[in-house]
Amino acid sequence: MASSNTNVNVSEVEETLARIKSHKGVEGVVIMTKEGAIIQSSLSEEDSKEHAALLSSLTEKASILVDTLDPDDELNFLRVRSKKKEIMIAPEGSYVLVVIQNPNATID
Repeated sequence: MASSNTNVNVSEVEETLARIKSHKGVEGVVIMTKEGAIIQSSLSEEDSKEHAALLSSLTEKASILVDTLDPDDELNFLRVRSKKKEIMIAPEGSYVLVVIQNPNATID
């Protein structure tokens, strides 16, 4: 789903996703639209739908917050960390990249 001003090479996207998934602790990667429509996911269908719905809402609210604080600024990265999970969200244009990982996986 490339826009007219973006030249997206599918093999580059696949290589990037494979590289991200190969990192220690990564449990899932989701690419979705800002509205929460899933484009690609390494999670189960049920988990993908749940994560996409919740994270698209969170991303929208965080974007509104940043815009409210400074109308000349925009959200470009959001990280949510708990004891068991870390969720990294990178909105770009009309798409959102989400990486879910276990932050404790790198601790030996």
